[in-house]
Amino acid sequence: MLGPIKDLDGVLLIDKPTDHTSHDVVARVRRKLGMKRIGHAGTLDPMATGLLIILVGKATSASQYLISLDKEYTGTIKLGQVTNTQDAEGEVLETRPVPVFSEAEIQAAIKPFLGDQYQIPPMFSAIKIDGVPLYKSARKGEDIEREPRFVRVMSWEITRYAPDELDFILRSSKGTYVRTLANDLGAKLGCGAHLSALRRTATHNFGIAQALTIHEFEAMARADIESRLIPVRTAVPPGFAL
Repeated sequence: MLGPIKDLDGVLLIDKPTDHTSHDVVARVRRKLGMKRIGHAGTLDPMATGLLIILVGKATSASQYLISLDKEYTGTIKLGQVTNTQDAEGEVLETRPVPVFSEAEIQAAIKPFLGDQYQIPPMFSAIKIDGVPLYKSARKGEDIEREPRFVRVMSWEITRYAPDELDFILRSSKGTYVRTLANDLGAKLGCGAHLSALRRTATHNFGIAQALTIHEFEAMARADIESRLIPVRTAVPPGFAL
């Protein structure tokens, strides 16, 4: 632990490991820096890895802007299995045979998901309705009516197709549930599907190549950490009030 560092401000890029929540990463950064004013700009599910934008000090004031930036992901979709969480962490609800699809059939199924659309958030999410996170209701077996949310999918490219798996690269707007896209694609194909792996590779101009692993960060001296902080005014538009 470095002790109190009250004058540290900026954007820190961390490569979130799997089985960590975004809050877990924030907590580890707080312990290392001895600061309370630490946040992040865009949650990743525990199963997901990749780019997590950590906001240090005054940079937390820019969270609303940075959260709104477009994202890029790579991932894998498992065909033939539907889960209650829409990803690999959930309970398998249904197993179906997977037909042999042509590339044209896969592309035709993806096409309706491109562009502007309204997406119904999954029950297993942190969205609160009447003050209660949806995932708590889901664990009780409840199905709460959710308002569709506007999202945009700029591109969705399949990079590998095996008999029961699809690897992809996806670019989308903030608030897009990639596991819901995987689930809905499976429904469109008729065989069911869930998201089996996800990695955030970019948020706007921030790329995963710029990120530190949490272990690299924790091993760094203060001067090295300061050198890796991105000044918040270079991360937000001119004139943005901090």
